[in-house]
Amino acid sequence: MLFIHPTADVSEKAKISDITKIWHHAQVRENAEIGNNCNIGKGVYIDFGVKIGNNCKIQNYVSVYHGVTIEDDVFIGPSATFTNDLYPRAFIWNEEKVSKTLIKKGASIGANSTIISGITIGKFAMIGAGSVVTKDVPDYTLVYGNPARIKGFVCECGRIIDKFEEDKDKFKENKDNFIKGICNFCKKEIFINKQDFEKWKK
Repeated sequence: MLFIHPTADVSEKAKISDITKIWHHAQVRENAEIGNNCNIGKGVYIDFGVKIGNNCKIQNYVSVYHGVTIEDDVFIGPSATFTNDLYPRAFIWNEEKVSKTLIKKGASIGANSTIISGITIGKFAMIGAGSVVTKDVPDYTLVYGNPARIKGFVCECGRIIDKFEEDKDKFKENKDNFIKGICNFCKKEIFINKQDFEKWKK
C-alpha cells in the first residue's frame, strides 16, 4: 500500500507505484516516476521528470535532480547529491544544458557522495561514502575518493571480490577478454572487462 507522510510534498502529477513509502518533508516534483516497493527517506528531493525503478532505497536528504534515471534495486545513502548541469550559472538555464545521468540496476552509492552529471554508474557498482564521481563507473566496480577511482570489484551481494581468473571462453564473440571474479561469501561468479581490471591493477 502506498504511504505518503502528511508533511511530504508530492505533486499530483507525479506517478508513484504501490507499496512505496515517502517519509517526512520529502518533495516529489511533477512528472517524476517512482516504482514499486521504494523507500524515500526524510527530506529527499526528487526533481521533475526523474525516473526511479522498483525496490530502490533513497536515504534521508538525498537530492536527485532533473535528468537522472535510477534503475531497479538501487541504494542511495544519506545526503548524496546528483548534479545535472556541467556549466552552472544562476542566470542561465535551459533544457539543453541538462546532462543525463544513469544509475544502473543494483548499484549502491555511499553517504555524502556527489555524482557529477553526464555519467553512467554500472550494474551492482559501489560508490564509497564521500566520493566525487566524475566519470563512468563500470559494472561491479568499487570506486571511492575525490575524484573517485577504481579500488576493486564487488559481488552482487556487496562483498569485495578477491579471487580472479581469466575467462576467454565466456565471451568468444567479443573482442575484449574478460576476467572472472568469484565471491568468497556467496560463491557467485561475475565477469569484469579486462581493461577495467588492468586499470585497477596499475
